[in-house]
Amino acid sequence: MPVFTHRLNDVPARDPDWILSLTAEERTRSRLHCKTDEGEAIYLQLPRGTVLQEGDWLQSNHGHLLQILAKPEPVLTVKAQFPLALLQAAYHLGNRHVPLEITATYLRLAPDPVLQHLLEHRGLTIVEEVAPFQPETGAYGEHSH
Repeated sequence: MPVFTHRLNDVPARDPDWILSLTAEERTRSRLHCKTDEGEAIYLQLPRGTVLQEGDWLQSNHGHLLQILAKPEPVLTVKAQFPLALLQAAYHLGNRHVPLEITATYLRLAPDPVLQHLLEHRGLTIVEEVAPFQPETGAYGEHSH
């Protein structure tokens, strides 16, 4: 079984041997037995605190290459009529330390009925969907701690 031990800083000049689609929560795990999208059993043994992102490349102890994709998962996508309302929603969700994907036109978070009610009460539009979820990684934008 290939064991992937580190992330590459540069995109390799060749195609990956395998693709691995992971949910946002799975991309935070540094130790993980899983199967690639092609069905190959692999093991992630990355430095503690590693947070993988869409498009990251990993290399195994034998030189195999693996590319990470954000797996579509259930999410709440939040939209607002005015940018200020979206900024205010991001502020309130941030105060609750909710993993949050932030863009200029929408916010995205894991399904939570209490937070959904809060956002609807503030007049925001909530769409329940299945989509890749890529929450912010932290104040310094690092991939790992």
